[in-house]
Amino acid sequence: MEIREPEPDEAARIREVVDSSMTTSFRLSPGQIDGITDDQFADDAIAEKLGDENTLLQVAESGADIEGVAITGFVEGRLEDGWGEVNWLFVDPEHRGQGIGTELYEAATDTLRDRGAEHVCVTVLEANTEGHQFVERFGLEHDGDRRIEVAEESLVKYVYTDAEADAAPPSTSEAEAADEEDAAAAEFPETAETDGHLTATDDGKTVYIARDEAESGTAAPFFVSYEDADHAEQYGYYCSNCGSLDVSMNNMERLECSDCGNSHAERSEESYDDSHL
Repeated sequence: MEIREPEPDEAARIREVVDSSMTTSFRLSPGQIDGITDDQFADDAIAEKLGDENTLLQVAESGADIEGVAITGFVEGRLEDGWGEVNWLFVDPEHRGQGIGTELYEAATDTLRDRGAEHVCVTVLEANTEGHQFVERFGLEHDGDRRIEVAEESLVKYVYTDAEADAAPPSTSEAEAADEEDAAAAEFPETAETDGHLTATDDGKTVYIARDEAESGTAAPFFVSYEDADHAEQYGYYCSNCGSLDVSMNNMERLECSDCGNSHAERSEESYDDSHL
């Protein structure tokens, strides 16, 4: 496997990798995926990023084992205020299971540090449920959320940092921070913040939602709910599509929301380590 900088004329193949990866694994509509792909990875966007000394683009070249296609993964990072940020990472679904995701992540973070980054953070779209588990395996912890605007879509990214870092990653303005709070409310309908905990109410009972314990769904993720703030006694599941706690599980451990019909989406058999962010 070779990790290298892409050529401008390889933008079309990069878009194919991005599109197929997001279609396979992201909780986004086809229109949202097309918007992100066209906005972030069009020919002119790739060329502009390649010409920016603060932006890092790398591809994984794994050998032409599928119809002559050699590029099997892509990562994008950026240097800002002493921080290196990994903000996009994708692997072609046809090439998962080869450790490409880990190779790209490690190559990108090493390169960012070589270019002067004192700390490294990773941003993962909220809709990319399995990506959060992947990042945490590298010892990074959820350190806040960030709202981004892509192709007229407002999306939320989780920011992950090293727990031992003695500085904070580049932050947003107060106005943007307020927007992030609005975004969080939209992502978790029918919830409230209670003493720093995300909570919902079921027949007058306060239930605590674990943001970091998610199960994929056809419309939106399900999150484990607890009876207590310490997350010791499980209550059930919360549907982030409609805000309902009326979620059932059948004998095949498949979740379904009784209010909106959101149901558990089967995950890939490959570990996320070998796929994408």
